[in-house]
Amino acid sequence: MTYLFAAYSIIWLFIAGYVWTIGKRQHDAMKELQFIREMKED
Repeated sequence: MTYLFAAYSIIWLFIAGYVWTIGKRQHDAMKELQFIREMKED
């Protein structure tokens, strides 16, 4: 039973890390888009 708990814990850690990575990439992309928009307006 402890192996099952360990497996679920590891899987949830990978899922959380993956979601965090996607969120960070999206945030960076939004910042870059905002920068491009500001450059276009000038």
